[in-house]
Amino acid sequence: MKRLYSLRLVVLMPSVLLTGCSLPFIGQMSGTGLSREEFAHYVEEVFRFQNRMTSEVMMLTAADDSANFSAVLKSEQQMQQACAPLNEYVARNIDGLSNGLALQRQVVKSALECDHAAHAVEVQLKR
Repeated sequence: MKRLYSLRLVVLMPSVLLTGCSLPFIGQMSGTGLSREEFAHYVEEVFRFQNRMTSEVMMLTAADDSANFSAVLKSEQQMQQACAPLNEYVARNIDGLSNGLALQRQVVKSALECDHAAHAVEVQLKR
């Protein structure tokens, strides 16, 4: 079920991004020093990157030819947890549901952690 959900996000995400999905509330409050537009672009890039890592893990899972498989899966699970607010935000956008302020703040707070977790998966995949 989790893989199907991830696949749905990977397949549908480009259409959401093309329609201008953004985080309108973000600005200096994020603590990053980035403008709203810069932060929205950063979050979009983080989402795309973590989805690419999910896709690569799914392909590896299908092939199941890695001695480092359990470490990759552990990193991927940590990434999914770190990126959960961002994935929920995008999924709600795809479904046409509103995103509350609490979820939007979670996305702001978790974006950097999600980015780091996705890069940790990339490191494991390269081993």
